[in-house]
Amino acid sequence: MNIPRIPLGEWIESGLTWLTSEYSAVTRAISRFTQTGIDVLNDSLMWLPEWALLGLITLLCWKLAGTRLAIGAVAGLALIWNLGLWNPMIETLTLVVFATLVAVVIALPVGIAAALSNRLYRLIMPILDFMQTMPAFVYLIPAIPFFGIGSVSAIFATVIFSMPPAIRFTTLGIRQVPVELIEAADAYGATRSQKLFKVQLPLSLPTVMAGINQTIMLALSMVVIAAMIGADGLGSEVWRAIQRLRPGDGFEAGIAVVILAMLLDRLTQSLRKTRRSQ
Repeated sequence: MNIPRIPLGEWIESGLTWLTSEYSAVTRAISRFTQTGIDVLNDSLMWLPEWALLGLITLLCWKLAGTRLAIGAVAGLALIWNLGLWNPMIETLTLVVFATLVAVVIALPVGIAAALSNRLYRLIMPILDFMQTMPAFVYLIPAIPFFGIGSVSAIFATVIFSMPPAIRFTTLGIRQVPVELIEAADAYGATRSQKLFKVQLPLSLPTVMAGINQTIMLALSMVVIAAMIGADGLGSEVWRAIQRLRPGDGFEAGIAVVILAMLLDRLTQSLRKTRRSQ
């Protein structure tokens, strides 16, 4: 018995073709705006001398997390500088910062809405499951017809890949606020917005920060993968080392990625601990 094959792939390709042709003006505008933002942030960070930016990051680490992280930042960033990977590190940091900001700006309202509406919560959770289980490489494919090869496509794919944890943790944090506190706010006649901004969001901030931390880590991993579609940065160094069979260069770039990931992770964790202690 021959069962007709469902042309799912053809449907998806037709849909992408229709979207890229009908909304080409929109995607071009988004691409120009995003590329301008990337260039401005990248040029600003590269305008600073290496020692000055290293000092600023060290000071930030010392202020937020203490002496140990500051010493680690000096050692790690000095190693990256010594290996000649400073500019690729800046490019990677720019993409991670930009993608994380866009992902968080989208994820926070969606997470809050899902926490306050059971119907929306039931609708969004399967979508987040789909987004998190889809192989990361697949997100690179639709990014190219929309935005072409380069950093903008990398941002697009990274935002979609890294957004689910921020939505999940925001929803979880708000839903975990003790019912007694909500009832107390109701008893004092608080409106829905007063309950949200003065009770639920402040109490859920440590959990929200944990979600942002996960978003940053996923963004960093995806930015490295996005080197396959022309994104600059440490990922392109790894990709070039693979193509030229130069394992030493690949490991150097990989170690730089690890150092950057550890610094971003410890900084966001220290912010979460600060909020929790307050």
